[in-house]
Amino acid sequence: MRYIQYFIINLFFFFTLNIYAQKKYQKNYFDNGNLQSEGWIQDNKKTGYWKFYYKNGNTEKKGHYNKGRVNKYWYFYCEKGVKKSEGHFVNGKRNNWWILYDENQQIIHKRELKDNLKNGYCLCYKNRELIKVEEYKNGKKIKEWTNIKSFKRRNNLFGF
Repeated sequence: MRYIQYFIINLFFFFTLNIYAQKKYQKNYFDNGNLQSEGWIQDNKKTGYWKFYYKNGNTEKKGHYNKGRVNKYWYFYCEKGVKKSEGHFVNGKRNNWWILYDENQQIIHKRELKDNLKNGYCLCYKNRELIKVEEYKNGKKIKEWTNIKSFKRRNNLFGF
C-alpha cells in the first residue's frame, strides 16, 4: 500500500512540474487591437522565437530569447518596415558582427562588437563602396584608415 501511495504522490508531482514548465505561445495587443508581440513563454520568461510589431502592423524586431534574455541572431526594422540593423546577441549583449543599413537598405556599417562595445573592425560604406575602416578595442578607437589600400596592406587582405 505504501508503494502505491509513494507512486501516486510522485506521479502527481511529475505532472504538476511538467504542466508548470510547459511552453505556451503568447500574443500581446496594442489598444487599437493590432498585434504588438508574439512568441513563446516558459517559466514566465520569453524563450524561443519572438516577433514585435509597430502600431501600424509593420515588424519592429524579431529574434530569439533564452530564459528572458535576447540571444542569437536578431533583425531590427524602422516603422516603415525597412531593415535598419541585424546582428548577434550572446546572453543579452550585442556580440560578433553587426550590420547597419540606411533608409534604402544599403549597408552603411559592419561592426564587430563584444559585450555591447565596439571591439575589432568597423567598416564604413557609402554608395556600396568601402570608404573607411576603424579599429576598436573595448569601445575605444585605436586606428583609422581612409586609404583602403593601406588597410589591406597592413592586414594582409589582398582579396578583400
